[in-house]
Amino acid sequence: MAADASWTFDPGALALIGLATAAYVPRWRRVRVKHGPRAAPVWRLLVFTGGLLTLVAALISPIDRLGEQAFAMHMVQHILLLDLAPILLILGLTKVILRPATKRLQRLERAAGPLGHPAAAVVLYVAVMWVWHIPALYDAALEHPTVHVLEHTFFMTAGVLYWWHLMSPIRSRTRLTGMGPIVYMLSTKLLVGILGIAITFAPDALYAFYKDQPPIWGLDPGDDQALAGAIMALEQSIVMGIALAWLFIRALAESESDEQRAERYA
Repeated sequence: MAADASWTFDPGALALIGLATAAYVPRWRRVRVKHGPRAAPVWRLLVFTGGLLTLVAALISPIDRLGEQAFAMHMVQHILLLDLAPILLILGLTKVILRPATKRLQRLERAAGPLGHPAAAVVLYVAVMWVWHIPALYDAALEHPTVHVLEHTFFMTAGVLYWWHLMSPIRSRTRLTGMGPIVYMLSTKLLVGILGIAITFAPDALYAFYKDQPPIWGLDPGDDQALAGAIMALEQSIVMGIALAWLFIRALAESESDEQRAERYA
C-alpha cells in the first residue's frame, strides 16, 4: 500500500509555533540592538529557528501522518518532541534574552520544591517514555485525537524540563555540578535505551493499532516494531554521547573562565 505522506496543518500546532516565534524573534532583536551581538548572537536565533522547524516536522509535516501508519515514524515523532526540539529551543536562549522571565522562573522553581529538582526530571522523562508505551495507552493515543494531543504534551513537557536542568542559561539553586550531569544523563538514557531494546526484540507485535494497519514500505508489524525500537535505542545512545561531549567542553570553558576571574581579583 502507498503511504499517505500529506501535511496535517494542525491548528493547535500552528498556533503554538506562531506564538513561540512572535515571542522570541522581537525579543532577540531588542536584546541584540541594546546589548550587542554577544548577548544575542545570530547562531542563537538559528538554533531556536531550528527548534521551531523541528516542531513543524514533528507536528505538521508528513511525519505526523506517517506516524499513524508506521510505528517507526511515530517513534521518530516522539524523539523530535522529547529531545531534539527542546535541545534546540533551549540553546536559542541566553541570560539576557530570558531576563524578563528570570525572576518568575526562579520563583516557580522555589514553589515547585522537590519537583524542581533534577531527580524529578529524570523520573518524569523515564516515566513518560515507559508509561506511554504501555500498549493500551499507546493504542488509545493513536485512536483518539485528544489523547494523542495529551501524549505529545507529556513528551514535550518532559523533554523541556529534562534538558533545562542540563542546558539552562540561568543558574539554578539545584544546578548539577561535578559528576552530576554524567549520572543524570547515564541513568536516564540507559533506562530509556532498555525500553528501546525490549521493543526491538519483543517476540510479538505489541500494539493492536498497527496490527490492523495496511503495511507500508513492505514492513510487516513485527519488522516495523523492531525498527521503531532500534530507532529509540540508537537515538538515546547518540544523544547521550553528543550531550556528554558538550557538557565536558562546557565544563572546561567554565573552569577556564573561573580561573581568569580569580586571577583578575588576585
